[in-house]
Amino acid sequence: MPIAVAATIRCQLRVRGVVQGVGFRPWIYNLARRHQLAGFVLNSPRGVFIEIEGPPAALDSFLAAMHRDAPPLVRIAEIQRSEIPATGETGFAIRESDAAGSAFALVPPDICVCEPCLEDTRDPANRRFDYPFTNCTNCGPRYSIILDVPYDRPMTTMAEFAMCADCRREYEDPENRRFHAQPNACPVCGPRLILKVPGEVQAPLSAREILTRIADLLCAGGIVAWKGLGGYQLACDATQPAAVEELRRRKRRSEKPFAIMVANAETAAALCFVSEEERAVLISRERPIVLLRRRPASPLAGAVSPGNPATGVMLPCTPMHDLLFRILRERWGREAALIMTSGNVSEEPIVIENAEAEERLADIADAFVHHNRRIHTRVDDSVVRVVLGETMQLRRARGYAPQPVFLGCGEAEVLAVGAQQKNTLCLTRAGFALPSQHLGDLENFETLRFFEETLERMSRLFHVRPTAVAHDLHPGYLSTQLALRMEGLRRIPVQHHHAHIASCMAEHRLEGRVIGVAWDGTGLGTDQTIWGGEFLAADYLGFDRFARLRPVLLPGGDSGVREPWRVARSYLLDTFGVIPAGPPWDQMASPERLRIVDTMLQRRVNTIPTSSAGRLFDAVASLIGLRHSVSFEGQAAMMLEAVAQDSYDKPASPAPYSFEIVTNSARSAVQSVPDPADLDFRPMIREILEDLARGESQSRIAARFHATMVAAIAAVCRRMREILGLDRICLSGGCFQNALLLQGCVETLRGEGFQVFTHREVPANDGGISLGQAAIACEVLASGNRMNRH
Repeated sequence: MPIAVAATIRCQLRVRGVVQGVGFRPWIYNLARRHQLAGFVLNSPRGVFIEIEGPPAALDSFLAAMHRDAPPLVRIAEIQRSEIPATGETGFAIRESDAAGSAFALVPPDICVCEPCLEDTRDPANRRFDYPFTNCTNCGPRYSIILDVPYDRPMTTMAEFAMCADCRREYEDPENRRFHAQPNACPVCGPRLILKVPGEVQAPLSAREILTRIADLLCAGGIVAWKGLGGYQLACDATQPAAVEELRRRKRRSEKPFAIMVANAETAAALCFVSEEERAVLISRERPIVLLRRRPASPLAGAVSPGNPATGVMLPCTPMHDLLFRILRERWGREAALIMTSGNVSEEPIVIENAEAEERLADIADAFVHHNRRIHTRVDDSVVRVVLGETMQLRRARGYAPQPVFLGCGEAEVLAVGAQQKNTLCLTRAGFALPSQHLGDLENFETLRFFEETLERMSRLFHVRPTAVAHDLHPGYLSTQLALRMEGLRRIPVQHHHAHIASCMAEHRLEGRVIGVAWDGTGLGTDQTIWGGEFLAADYLGFDRFARLRPVLLPGGDSGVREPWRVARSYLLDTFGVIPAGPPWDQMASPERLRIVDTMLQRRVNTIPTSSAGRLFDAVASLIGLRHSVSFEGQAAMMLEAVAQDSYDKPASPAPYSFEIVTNSARSAVQSVPDPADLDFRPMIREILEDLARGESQSRIAARFHATMVAAIAAVCRRMREILGLDRICLSGGCFQNALLLQGCVETLRGEGFQVFTHREVPANDGGISLGQAAIACEVLASGNRMNRH
């Protein structure tokens, strides 16, 4: 007998993921209407809640479309479905949000202005013509203005602006793209720009009038501070050397590269070489700063990125930026290129308050463009580069934060406090890791306060009450000291390089043991020395240190980081037993300083052993005469990569120098926890000096050095596969932001049959450490085990 099929069924759907503030409810409303289904949708602190009723076939089609056709900003992590009795309801509605409960919902990042909104601002007949705060459900501010969930206007800083009748009609019209767009506004009812020129009493001006004055000021070589999406930015004409150098002087930023903003991808391509993949990232909705190789004939001032062939380029991310570039084109008669750098004094957090800007940036900016929409959460610009056709994060902030990483590790609520440099924090809730935006180096009170502010706001926004705090082993890190002062939380110390590998594993949801290659500048090891060139056999609960760079002495601690000549002399002493005399070795620093450092090395006074790969890059940069001191972290290594690129661009591939893998005599092939092998680069140092004596170019030596690093990593990984049977490799640490090193390793290792995993969601540098700490802590809590570190 045929089975009777119900003519109508009703389902409850609970949708988790990034589903609030991204036009999901209006889209569900219209999807349900197209399928002639009844029910409702609402926001809740637990995500989006849907009840849907209709014929089974129509419901199946509706659910398939949810997965297949969701709006571009939506990221569905999970749909929980249950059937309930049908009610006979007709029609579908968007109901008022349910603010009850303390569960959490994911929050979208700030998104750049979309093309339809730009068309509105460029159309003289449109009521939003030239309006700098135009947005819709597909674009505009999110994370920077949200106070709490559910994501509704009263829970944002837009609550201060009551919608006019026209905006209200759009907001309530299901067919309008501004249907339930929480930041919706227009010139009648929304935020406005405010010009402040010190010493002037300024009458109210329109946005166009304000930005026209700013265009003229920039043309005259002035410096402007304006309030962007996530904080203030400082700008000047990037083609005027005097203006750029003056901005460096006022901002106290001697050599660290500035980013620029241009109007469109075509202008970017006129200034820099832009691949198809790089263009796609430039015009993406995240609108990050993209590192591009500058064209030799570029009109950019040399002081934009001194000594560096790459320039960070971004496109306008708000209607205000777009309007400014339209005005610049009208006034200047050409496409403009503007320095666009964080509105702060160097090494401090980006400024977000109007009064704060006038106080802290008074000695930098000639004029201020404020607005009266409050920024609740400061978010700097993101920085990326494209390697092997994929986007690699260098600084994760606007456009990306606070996008979650799904760990799938249960309900543990953990705080991970990250490292000292490039700090981020990370919270976990309901199986998700929630890395914060880039916070900066925890080396001053202002950044520490930013850390604490972000922790408080993220904890409230995501309703997280941590039961454990994961931290670095280094007792001198401010992040570690903060963790140790927190009462009532289980403390989970995590070795720095183990966290690097775990962060890469977490991104790719890897289980079991992997080969972890963690190369960076500094990280305290379990033996209380400075690690940084590590080969680990690792899972979340522990690691074996299989190999390392042969340690050398780092003289003077942090001074050895700022002055690469110090570690260069350490490598010379380790290689030859004595430090060579005469030029160029006696020209690295003053005679007295050379004598002091040489004595420190020879007597092993005020030195610490280090296996840091970052210091090896610095040492080679110094040995070949590129850089003996640096003004910012990674400068010498960046210059080494830059000069090497010239030789890589030639047909013949550079040949690697010699190296050795020295196995500890106590090691056995069957030993489960051997002493680490030493990756010995003394043969390479000898050959570099021979090349220098023959007059070989810096470019060729630098290229051969990079080829040696790739060959050495591959050799150790092959040995680990032979002994341990592992074939999955995670590459992490700041050294792998070097495109030559990363590309060479990935291509070589994949060519030898390894599965190679690199970072995409978080940076390979210390900005990704907090994700690794969080993943390890969740695993420790879930398993009830302690970590096994060696």
